[in-house]
Amino acid sequence: MKKKTKIAASELIKIALAFIMIFPVIIAVVVSFQTMDEIYRLPYQLTLENPSWDNYIYAFENMNLFVYLKNTLVQILMRVPCQIITSLLAAYAFSYFEFPFKNTLFAIMIAAMMIPGEAVTITVFKMVVKWQLVDTYWGLSITGLVSVGAAFMFRQAMLSVPRSLWEAARMDGCGRMQYFARILVPVCKSIIVSQTILSLIGTYNDYMWPLLVTTRDAMRTVQTGIVYLTGVANTGYTMAAVLIVLMLPLLLFVFGLDYIMEGVTAGAVKS
Repeated sequence: MKKKTKIAASELIKIALAFIMIFPVIIAVVVSFQTMDEIYRLPYQLTLENPSWDNYIYAFENMNLFVYLKNTLVQILMRVPCQIITSLLAAYAFSYFEFPFKNTLFAIMIAAMMIPGEAVTITVFKMVVKWQLVDTYWGLSITGLVSVGAAFMFRQAMLSVPRSLWEAARMDGCGRMQYFARILVPVCKSIIVSQTILSLIGTYNDYMWPLLVTTRDAMRTVQTGIVYLTGVANTGYTMAAVLIVLMLPLLLFVFGLDYIMEGVTAGAVKS
């Protein structure tokens, strides 16, 4: 009986915490469908008496959301494929090749993960300014073209693949790059998909770097653009814009959760 009581109490606490975390989103959804009079009415009522899509229509027609989304999409298309490809090749080299100072180089690469991004932001920003990449897509994307974390995860997943698979492929006349492209990559599909989703969400939610390297409204991404919308007089318009921006990463996370969980544990056991 005590065990059942503890389980019930634990579930209630989880539900309460989940509600606390999601409550601001609920408020944003309700406000996005309310009129100005309903939003500023005292006492405020969290109800939808006359829900309207006017705030969303205004957000699309007058708030440059399409420009921000386009810039973010370009940034994603430049960052994510390059990040995944370079990480896969680096992981393959560190897990299947022997070369001088291999372990030392890998240790240096892992040590680089310990350095906070903010510690090198000024140096990288000066480099971008010197190269005249401010307000360009290359300037937006340059810091995310490679990922040490993704390379580490891919390496762990590749080390878990039985070496007998490579020996059998080599006996059948399969070259190293053929083995990489036709066998190893499909075997590691789950971790690749999960890292792609995480990279996409991370790029979509990137705020600090786009804020530094963009000075024109035409080059802002969704996260920096939304900040400049906070000065809009109508709170309903702002909430509608925020929810529109929120939908893509939320949908990616919901539909890609299984891949993310599978990918995180892909390299947990070494064969």
